[in-house]
Amino acid sequence: MDQIISGGGTPARFGGLLYSGNDWNFQTIRDCYDAIEEIAHGELGLETYANRVEIITSEQMLDVYTAHGMPVGYKHWSFGKRFIGHENAYRRGLMGLAYEVVINSDPCISYLMEENSATMQALVIAHAAFGHNHFFRNNRLFREWTDPSDILDYLEFARGYIARCEERHGQRAVERVLDAAHALQNQGVNRHSGARKLDLKAEQQRAKERRAYEDSIFNDLWRTLPAEAGGADGAAEAGHARRLLGLPEENLLYFLEKNAPRLAPWEREIIRIVRMIAQYFYPQPQVKMMNEGCATWVHVYIMRRLHELGRIDDAAYLEVIHSTSNVINQPGFDMGGGASFNPYALGYAMMTDIVRICTEPTAEDRAWFPDIAGNGDAIGTLRHAWAEYRDESFIQQFLSPRVIRDFRMFRLSDDTAQPYLLVDAIHDEAGYREIRRSLARVYDPGTFYTEIEIVDVDLLGDRTLKLEHRTRAGQLLQARDARQTLDYLAALWGYGVVLNEVDDQTGAVLATHTAGPVQ
Repeated sequence: MDQIISGGGTPARFGGLLYSGNDWNFQTIRDCYDAIEEIAHGELGLETYANRVEIITSEQMLDVYTAHGMPVGYKHWSFGKRFIGHENAYRRGLMGLAYEVVINSDPCISYLMEENSATMQALVIAHAAFGHNHFFRNNRLFREWTDPSDILDYLEFARGYIARCEERHGQRAVERVLDAAHALQNQGVNRHSGARKLDLKAEQQRAKERRAYEDSIFNDLWRTLPAEAGGADGAAEAGHARRLLGLPEENLLYFLEKNAPRLAPWEREIIRIVRMIAQYFYPQPQVKMMNEGCATWVHVYIMRRLHELGRIDDAAYLEVIHSTSNVINQPGFDMGGGASFNPYALGYAMMTDIVRICTEPTAEDRAWFPDIAGNGDAIGTLRHAWAEYRDESFIQQFLSPRVIRDFRMFRLSDDTAQPYLLVDAIHDEAGYREIRRSLARVYDPGTFYTEIEIVDVDLLGDRTLKLEHRTRAGQLLQARDARQTLDYLAALWGYGVVLNEVDDQTGAVLATHTAGPVQ
C-alpha cells in the first residue's frame, strides 16, 4: 500500500498537460492533486481536512469493503464471511469494485485502486479527497455526531482491547458478546442528541477503572429489590429503581452496558465499543444522497476546469464524461432499477439545478425559490446546503418542478383494500408538491430505523425486560428475525425479554415476541 500525504503545499502552476494517456506514476498523482487542490480551494472555496491518499490493489479494496471502509478494526467471523462473499462475486464478474473509498477522518483517507487510469485517479481525487472531504468537514450531522480526529485511534484501541479479551477469556466468550452486540447495533445509537466526542486517553483509562463505582451501584440496585411484590412500599421502591434506570430508553446497547446485572466489566466494554462505532456511522445513511451528489458535482466542476485550462486533453475529458454518465444514470421504473433513486443521479441533478436557479432562473423558479432564484451566488448557495441539510430536508427545500419533470416522477398509491395501484400524483402543477413531500418522506430517518425502546423492567418479579415497537401503517417485524434478535438481547440481559408491537395510532398490541436467556 503506497501513500501520498498532503495538508497543503505549493500551488500547482497551470500550464501544460498533467499527463498523457492512461499510465500514471506518483509524480503524476502529485501534480494532479496540486492542480485539483488549487481549483477546489481557490475557485470553489472548499474547506477540507488534510488529505492522505493511498494507492491499493483490488485485493486490498476487498479488505476495505469488509471493514466498512475503515483501515483498522477488531476481528470477527462476520467480517471474513463478508470478504469471501465479495471476493467470490468479484471473481465471477457479478460485482465491480469502487474506484475509491473515502473515510471520514482527520486526515481524510482516500483509497484509490492502482488499476485506475491516470484520468480516473485525478477524477477520484477530486471526488473523494475534496468533494466528500468537504462534506464530511462541514455538514452539520457529521460535525455534531462524529469526531474524525479520534476515530482511527479509537479503532486501534478497540482492536487491541478485544484481542486482549480473547487471550484472557477465550475467543468463544468474546464472540458471544460481539454476536449479540452486532445484532443490536442498529438499536444502539442515540438519535436525538449529539454524540459525546471520543477521547482516546479517556477510553483507555475507562477500560481499566470506569467500572468499579458503577459495579457497586449495580450490586446495590439489584440486591435491594424485593424478591416478591411488596405492596405499596415495594411498588414505590420499584418505581424509584425504574427512574434510576432511565426508562424509557431507545438506545438498547447503552441500557445493557449500564444496567445488565450479570455482565462482567470486560463484556460491558465490548458492548460500548460496538455502540461507539455504530454511533460514528449513524449520520451516513441520512446524507447518502447529498454526500454523493456533492462529491459528483465537485469532480465534474473540477475536471471541466482542468480541461478548460489545458491541463487534461480531449481524450481524458471524454473518459470523465463517460465515467460520470455511468455513475449518474437513473434507470426507469420498468428497467429493474428498484424502488429507490440512484443517490448520485438525484443528488447531482438537484445540485446542478440549484446552480441554474441561482444564475438563469425562470419565472417558475422565482415563484418556487424566491430566496435563491437569480442570487448570482450558486457556489455559496451549494456550500450552505451542503452544510445545513440532510437528504430529507434538502429534498423538501430544493427539489424543483424542473427536476421532477426531468426524472418523470410520479406517485403510486397502494391501497391494500383495492385490487389496483393508483397513480395519484404526476409531474404536473397539481402533483409537484405532493411528489416532493412523498419523496422527502422516503429519506426521513424515521422510516428506515425501527422505533423500539425499553419501557419497563419487572423489578418485583422475574426481572423481565419489556420493550415496545411503535409500528407505522401496521408494518410488523418479521417474527423469525424478531425472535432471533430477542434471543441475543436476552443473552446480554440475563433474564427474559418481551417485545410488544404497538399500533402507533390506537395503542393496540398487534403482536408479542418473547425470549429467555441462553443458559
